[in-house]
Amino acid sequence: MAASTIPLADERYVLLTTFRKSGEPKPTPVWIAPVGAELAVITLADAWKVRRARATPRVTLQPCDMRGRVADGAPTYSGTARVTDAASEMSAVRSAMNRKYLLARVGNLTEAVLGGLMGRKPRVGIMITLDPTEPS
Repeated sequence: MAASTIPLADERYVLLTTFRKSGEPKPTPVWIAPVGAELAVITLADAWKVRRARATPRVTLQPCDMRGRVADGAPTYSGTARVTDAASEMSAVRSAMNRKYLLARVGNLTEAVLGGLMGRKPRVGIMITLDPTEPS
């Protein structure tokens, strides 16, 4: 699937909503990039959104601004998340983020140079497969 055929693939920011076990939604604005037929988010392995995605893989996505503000009438896409730390998938996620976001390139370079001095924190990818239904 080409990036342009995956909804939200060209958005700068999306509001990723993960759900607590109780069903309470927890929205977070994130960068997102297409990797194959999925959308990918990269984050710290111990982030709460990772814990929630592992416990409850149901997610929703909406286009938003960098502060997480969603425009009136913006579509909501449902999907299923899976968390990965596999080296091959993380390489693909990093490459996709680097192609889309200049600051990702700067951050990855800085981390590669200074990571050993600062104590590098592990990263994981949240891979999202959108449901085939139309957005709500």
